[in-house]
Amino acid sequence: MASPARTELLGLYRSLLRTAREFCDYNVREYVKRRTSDGFRQNRNLTDPDLIASVYREGKNQLAVAKRQALVYSIYAPKVKSIMELDAAITTNTTN
Repeated sequence: MASPARTELLGLYRSLLRTAREFCDYNVREYVKRRTSDGFRQNRNLTDPDLIASVYREGKNQLAVAKRQALVYSIYAPKVKSIMELDAAITTNTTN
């Protein structure tokens, strides 16, 4: 397999971050965003085309898993917001 183009890699990065926003739970959402950023930062200096293609395939697999998990989490979302979400809502309301 040929090495994916830069636009494909950036598209994967954006898709993972968009999928992270779909999680209802603050902790899971932040974990997925952090894991995405860390993974791309860790692999930023790869030069071997075969290794880049392999990492890209793994990223696509992780995107599929994240999308499935976001769906499952939305079905069984907790009714109570976390303290971080409540704090953010209070801060937003007091500044308006």
